[in-house]
Amino acid sequence: MMKENGKTKKSKNRKYDLEERLIDFAIRIINIVEALPNTRAGNHIGGQLVRCGTAPAPNYGEAQSAESRNDFIHKIKIVLKELRETRVWLKIIQRKSLSKSTREIELLIAECDELISIFVTSVKTAEKNKRRK
Repeated sequence: MMKENGKTKKSKNRKYDLEERLIDFAIRIINIVEALPNTRAGNHIGGQLVRCGTAPAPNYGEAQSAESRNDFIHKIKIVLKELRETRVWLKIIQRKSLSKSTREIELLIAECDELISIFVTSVKTAEKNKRRK
């Protein structure tokens, strides 16, 4: 936030703040994946997690260029699907103790939960607005 003429002004557009948050989330996921053990389980989980954990950012970018409200809702639901899958893989890593970064895993699960909440609300709002038209 910046102050300008005594008024608080956001430094970035909210849409891009969320995009940046998703990009940061993807990078944090990559860091966790790169630190997983080089075992059959670690490689399998790492492959799955890197796919679903990095997918929300570009899918959100696609949603911003949706061709219709239905297309937007569909793309945001894909973001949600990938976030939910990411959350499950993070919980598996956490429960199996596959990462030494236990605090980072906890923080990523919390961030994933917040992002899921944001996108669930976004879908509900878009669906409500669709019915109004």
